[in-house]
Amino acid sequence: MPQVDRPYLAGLDLTGRRVVVVGGGTVAQRRLPPLLDVGARIELIAPEVTPAIEGMAGADEIVWQPRRYAAGDLAGAWYVLALTDDPETNAVVAAEAEQQRVFCVRADRGAGGTASTPASGQWRGLRIAVASESIGPGSEHGADPIRAAVVRDGVLDWLRSGAGEDILRARRKTSEKLPGVALVGGGPGDPDLITVRGRRLLGQADVVVVDRLGPRSLLPELSPDVELIDATKLPRGRSMSQEAINAALVEHALAGKFVVRLKGGDPYVFGRGSEELEACLAAGVPVQVVPGLSSAISVPGLAGIPLTHRGVAHEAVIVSGHLPPDNPDSLIDWTALARLHGTIVVLMGVANLAAIAETLIAHGRDAKTGVAVIQDGSMPAERVTVSSLAEIGEVAQQADIRPPAIIVIGDVVHRRPAKPEAEPQ
Repeated sequence: MPQVDRPYLAGLDLTGRRVVVVGGGTVAQRRLPPLLDVGARIELIAPEVTPAIEGMAGADEIVWQPRRYAAGDLAGAWYVLALTDDPETNAVVAAEAEQQRVFCVRADRGAGGTASTPASGQWRGLRIAVASESIGPGSEHGADPIRAAVVRDGVLDWLRSGAGEDILRARRKTSEKLPGVALVGGGPGDPDLITVRGRRLLGQADVVVVDRLGPRSLLPELSPDVELIDATKLPRGRSMSQEAINAALVEHALAGKFVVRLKGGDPYVFGRGSEELEACLAAGVPVQVVPGLSSAISVPGLAGIPLTHRGVAHEAVIVSGHLPPDNPDSLIDWTALARLHGTIVVLMGVANLAAIAETLIAHGRDAKTGVAVIQDGSMPAERVTVSSLAEIGEVAQQADIRPPAIIVIGDVVHRRPAKPEAEPQ
């Protein structure tokens, strides 16, 4: 097929349709969130994947085939992405896609596929996409994804702030270099819930250190030359140690790069933000902290559950549930919590939910107390499971509740409307 210098731009409806992704590295990690956001049925083929992708597979967001690509893997596919670091494998995938008449994105050579992924972003229901063109067949100048990303960023800046001149300003290429590290709270997961400052700093980063609870839909908006470091911590699975995360922040900052540590929720609410700040300061690295919406507060609110309510609850306590109540290393006084009349919010407590409920009842909390478990809060796959303290362990098991999930214990659960008001458009 001849090279096409000017691709035809079109929107694909991939909802419920099979999309095959070949490759499990950071390139795939960037490309998967937009496909998930539009409801694609994704099958990923790769012998190894990043921890974040493994987390997606563990949460049944994608189907992962842990093996190399084989002939016939594209049968029934509507769209294909060849994202490995092996040009020969990508070429084989692209060739089979051509035979099957399936559009294929080839990450290592844009002209080697039949489709391309533009630099894209969202603003109030609009999808903004900027695609670069090759200057000519055989030219030494090919498509320029960095320029496309800069223009995309400028358009989004203009739309969000009203400053039209931002369209022409390549923010990441200015002489004014931001120093050090920014610890940015990304909110509960919905990309629209990150702060304006957090999003602005993300657009100026040279290196982004992110885990799976950060707003992953923002990753495709990063300029292609931004280095992405996967700091995912999987429950009882693969993890990047906190020491390694600290070292990465310091190393890249001391090398003169501006590093954004993109975290889910708020950096200082079970986010180990203070540990990362201390490590940077000890190494002489300037640090700024950008607070985020903590999932402990925002997720219940989005689900229609107030943490406090006049005449019902005048106090709310946020605790970690990652250790069983009887673990000697736990610093939580569950006996005191059981006597609390207000609301208890438990983070990281899915695995120990039944034990937590039993302990609270054993120490005096009413077995009829309402409990809500909010899985994937603020995201399209959000679901809310409501029961009593006495029954929540069994109910959650039957419902196959998986992390990340926020647990709310208290009578405020009964204040949740039967049908929470829809989010304004």
